[in-house]
Amino acid sequence: MSANPETAHARVTATTVGEVFEVALGGTWLVTEPRPAWPKLLGAQTPARVRLRTEEVEKWDTSLLLFLFEVQVWCRASGAYCDTDALPEKIRTLLTQLSASHETSVPFDRSENLLTSVGLATQDTLVKVREISHFVGECVLSTVRLVRSPRRFRWGDCLDEMQQCGAMALPIVGLVSLLVGVTLAYTGAIVLRLYGGDIYIADLIGLSMVREMGAVMTGVVLAGRTGAAFAATIGNMKANEEIDALETLGIPAVQFLVLPRLLALGLMMPLLALYANALGILGGLIVAYGLLSIPPAAFWVEMLTIVDLSDIATGVVKAVAFGLIIGLAGCLRGLQADRSAAGVGRAATSAVVTSLLLMIVADAVFAVVFNVLGL
Repeated sequence: MSANPETAHARVTATTVGEVFEVALGGTWLVTEPRPAWPKLLGAQTPARVRLRTEEVEKWDTSLLLFLFEVQVWCRASGAYCDTDALPEKIRTLLTQLSASHETSVPFDRSENLLTSVGLATQDTLVKVREISHFVGECVLSTVRLVRSPRRFRWGDCLDEMQQCGAMALPIVGLVSLLVGVTLAYTGAIVLRLYGGDIYIADLIGLSMVREMGAVMTGVVLAGRTGAAFAATIGNMKANEEIDALETLGIPAVQFLVLPRLLALGLMMPLLALYANALGILGGLIVAYGLLSIPPAAFWVEMLTIVDLSDIATGVVKAVAFGLIIGLAGCLRGLQADRSAAGVGRAATSAVVTSLLLMIVADAVFAVVFNVLGL
């Protein structure tokens, strides 16, 4: 047993029980006073497990967190397990935030075994699934309230969002779709010219753009443009405590902030997808005329032999689903953002990644479902 009362206020006692190095903190911890040094307390010992306790701490500020963080850094560097279960929840939360702000300078935590890591990851996944389910449920209830009393809905905010995510996105969506059509046409021409099937480039471009590429590329553009903007805007409002003010006034954040954005994106996404289809087909037509000498009229007639309303409907359904996914992911990450500038940036990044991942999963599900239905 060793003691290290470096000051009259902050004190630390350490007890070794088997492989556990139990560290008990007590007294008053202030940044204006010197605090005990962890290397001096540890000495030449290299414990495999360090347990932290703060039951005897009377008053504390950042000084206590800095000491605990110093212990945590040493444990991560040496591979020892740092047991913080006995710490109060408030201290553990602040310590986690401090560790996150210094994550680039802290070595990877190798102290936990595989079973513990899997258990913590499973628990974290269940918590995230519960949060997503709760958020989706609130959106559904808000939609029901909108149907019952549409006069209470903020249609002005919805129209503003429709302009931002719809009309303002036309240039970038059009450019990307046109280039995608050109790329598909050049790629398809390489193979089709070998077999004398130049005219079938119209079938390739029309079917791929209408069923897949139009909705997917529009979703990718809006995920990076609109989804990230939703997350950044709502995350900044949370950092400025504007959402807390709304909740205090009895105004649900989902109904006030999320639903107008969700409805705007759900309405504008299929229109943008149809616009992307037209630009993609135009790009393929230009390449077919310039590279394969196929007249535009022949291109159009051949495309109509394979593309019908069912193909257009599948693309529109996908576009609506992708729009809702992007809106839900962007607003959810914004509401989950930390109250800091770095937290807002992470929320925007997470919104884009989540949107793209869920879009790919949804696209695969749609492919299976449409194949079963014969669409």
